[in-house]
Amino acid sequence: MTDTRSVAARLRLALDMHQTGERLMRQKLERQHPMADDAEIEALVVAWLRERPGARSGDAAGRAVRWPRTRH
Repeated sequence: MTDTRSVAARLRLALDMHQTGERLMRQKLERQHPMADDAEIEALVVAWLRERPGARSGDAAGRAVRWPRTRH
């Protein structure tokens, strides 16, 4: 059985990494668009989250498959 504390720690780490990545992208967008207001930067961040490499495939490694998978 998987240790619940270990699973929780990995989840916290993953969420922290996501938050850090979003914060870094926001800073980058603010540098690239110095005249943009907060709403425009937020729209750019949301667009990045939706369209960045891997977003359409669910950020998973490998090839996309239908879910639920059926076995023959």
